[in-house]
Amino acid sequence: MLTSALVLGLLGSLHCLGMCGPIAFMLPLDHANQVKKTAQLSIYHFGRLLAYGIIGVLFGLLGKGLSLFGIQQKLSIGIGVLMIVLVLIPAKHLNGHKLLSPIYSIIAKVKYKLGTELKKRTPDTFLTIGFLNGFLPCGLVYMALLGAMAMGNPLEGGLYMMVFGLGTVPLMSLVVYSKGMFSASIKSRIQKLIPVFVVIIGVMFIVRGLGLGIPYVSPKAAPADTVSATIECHQP
Repeated sequence: MLTSALVLGLLGSLHCLGMCGPIAFMLPLDHANQVKKTAQLSIYHFGRLLAYGIIGVLFGLLGKGLSLFGIQQKLSIGIGVLMIVLVLIPAKHLNGHKLLSPIYSIIAKVKYKLGTELKKRTPDTFLTIGFLNGFLPCGLVYMALLGAMAMGNPLEGGLYMMVFGLGTVPLMSLVVYSKGMFSASIKSRIQKLIPVFVVIIGVMFIVRGLGLGIPYVSPKAAPADTVSATIECHQP
């Protein structure tokens, strides 16, 4: 399942450029010193991965809490179905919902803080920018978080999100060094592949939850513990 996180990050990084790309371009990098520039960019990425890891741990913990009720397989199936449904539902039906208004207010504060940090040039600013960047909304991040929850373990959930973040690093780094390297047609083709791959990941989680006995893909559920009691009768 970690492979799915990596590929989702690799394919989805082009989509994430819509949110993170402008921030990457605005980073106060030292363009005169390539070694220092690379180090600053690496610190920025580390901040993003750290944020993803923390969120992944929280969602993995949530998944573990649900799995304690004995619904680990049902959770995996449910998340797989949810991934597919979210791909099929137009984004306009999800944006602007009143239930999301508290989240939007937090995002506004994060963006304000980001704007403040982008004006600084202190050594720690790149870590702060990357960390805050990791909390900005992104449809692919939401999908990855569902995967982290399905892992049913905080450590595995954090690892899932960090692997997803690693998948976004190559493209996010390339755009800083070479602008306009992708034509509009290539971008359009990759954008069309993203929903397809999300559906494939959703199917993988469904198959995983079915417990078909396929090693590493759909392992059988561990048998429930049984407690047997014996009553010994002693004749007087």
